[in-house]
Amino acid sequence: MTRENKQANILAELERAQAAKGAAQVLFEHGYLHDAVSRLYYWVFHNVRALLFSKGLEPKTHEGALRLFSLHFVKSGPFDAESAHIFARLMKYRQEADYSAEYVFRSDDFQEFLSDGQKLCNAIQGFLNEEFQLDFAEGHPASSS
Repeated sequence: MTRENKQANILAELERAQAAKGAAQVLFEHGYLHDAVSRLYYWVFHNVRALLFSKGLEPKTHEGALRLFSLHFVKSGPFDAESAHIFARLMKYRQEADYSAEYVFRSDDFQEFLSDGQKLCNAIQGFLNEEFQLDFAEGHPASSS
């Protein structure tokens, strides 16, 4: 995978991430907490995929994304173990949101997940900015080249 291909894949994933975050916020505002939580997970998932693409890694599953993230970015740095825990927690809650009708989310849960996700996504975007000189004006990535 060339640097240009990596960058194109990264930008595509980051655009999908922003769309998922926007959807999460709209769903939350209209009281659809299960769907909002699910979309929050996809916001983080697409950020993680963008990060993995920076090393030419392309996960085939959600669990594969977590494993590759943990192996290539947590175990060997530059991300801490809490980063993997945030991703894993959001993955678990996405599964609850999508498949467990009896699981109850509160507005506070959404706000907590949003805050945790923002920490991780900010760290990912900081890393990608250093590696690929991406401009994150207003939260939207763009190539500065």
